[in-house]
Amino acid sequence: MTRKALIPCDTRWKAWALLLTLALWPVSQASAADEPDLIFGRSTVFKWISPNDKLATYGVDDPEVEGVACHFTVPEKGGFKGWFGLAEEVSDISLACRQIGPIHFNRKMEQGDDMFRRRRSLFFKKMQIVRGCDAKRNVLVYMVYSDKLIEGSPKNSTSSVPIMPWGATDSAVQKCGEFFQ
Repeated sequence: MTRKALIPCDTRWKAWALLLTLALWPVSQASAADEPDLIFGRSTVFKWISPNDKLATYGVDDPEVEGVACHFTVPEKGGFKGWFGLAEEVSDISLACRQIGPIHFNRKMEQGDDMFRRRRSLFFKKMQIVRGCDAKRNVLVYMVYSDKLIEGSPKNSTSSVPIMPWGATDSAVQKCGEFFQ
């Protein structure tokens, strides 16, 4: 009997998942600078030994539209699976975007372009914030949703940012319709 046959299939799968996680660990640490800013978190389920389940609120600036910031709140799993990044997070995400300064577009964009992405499970689920333009009302529209490789989630949230002058020196209001295709 070979040694491979003595190891149950479930254990081999877990070993491969652990090796893949360890292999990708330096990559995820290197991209930590691209992470959104944690504003605060609040525990929702107490765990004795491992981290609690919580709601966490993050802030992120739109990289292509200066003067716009979004805040989103996501549930984060605690426990040992959450601690090691193995838990699949739920799709409940709320979103609020606001003008925080004069608005300037850095480039032309497509309707529905990604503004931000974040992994919500080890392999198959991600959260995305996408942006678009309501040219008739000169309003930027942001939508957050999560998707899964096999089945998506209809849970989503939308926020809009009317483009307004910012202070006395910002008299020229840009039209979002000129920057979206």
